[in-house]
Amino acid sequence: MKILMINGSPHKEGNTAIALKEMEQIFRSEGMETQTVCLGTEAIRGCIACGSCKKNGKCAFDDAVNQAAAVFEESDGLVIASPVYYASANGTLISFLDRLFYSAPFDKTMKVGASVAVARRGGLTATYDELNKYFTISGMPVASSQYWNGVHGAAPGEASRDEEGLQTMRTLARNMAFLIKSIALGRAQYGLPEKEAPCKTNFIR
Repeated sequence: MKILMINGSPHKEGNTAIALKEMEQIFRSEGMETQTVCLGTEAIRGCIACGSCKKNGKCAFDDAVNQAAAVFEESDGLVIASPVYYASANGTLISFLDRLFYSAPFDKTMKVGASVAVARRGGLTATYDELNKYFTISGMPVASSQYWNGVHGAAPGEASRDEEGLQTMRTLARNMAFLIKSIALGRAQYGLPEKEAPCKTNFIR
């Protein structure tokens, strides 16, 4: 079983990385493989609604989005972690996620998602809600913890002193591992839920 972890921070070894590494050690103890993608300093442009992905099965901009899509497809779970900027996720990360979820053609149903927000003080829950929306539009169960998935820290390394935040990360990883294993058993026994044909209704006709 494999989990893709996305670090949206421009600081590769910063507080967001501390939160992810706390989860990573639990995943490994659960026998799960992890792969972390750091993209905070990547030059990732936003979606331009060109429609190329519908024809070619991948984004027209051949960058970290298409590379991550291949790993995402073979993964059982996805962790998205972001520092908080103005009560929102890193703009580079949002551009990445918009294009990843829209352009990747494979079925994401029952891949488990988890979002993590890291901030000096405020904006954690707004960012947490923002990131979770990518999962809930894709048929992906959302892993939860003992508290909202956030860690506090401003100066480099400060997150390592947030004992409750790190415990929240460990609990989140255990819960996510349990969900992934449970879904694997359910898929083998019952298959995936039945899907209806899309029924899209526009508000302006």
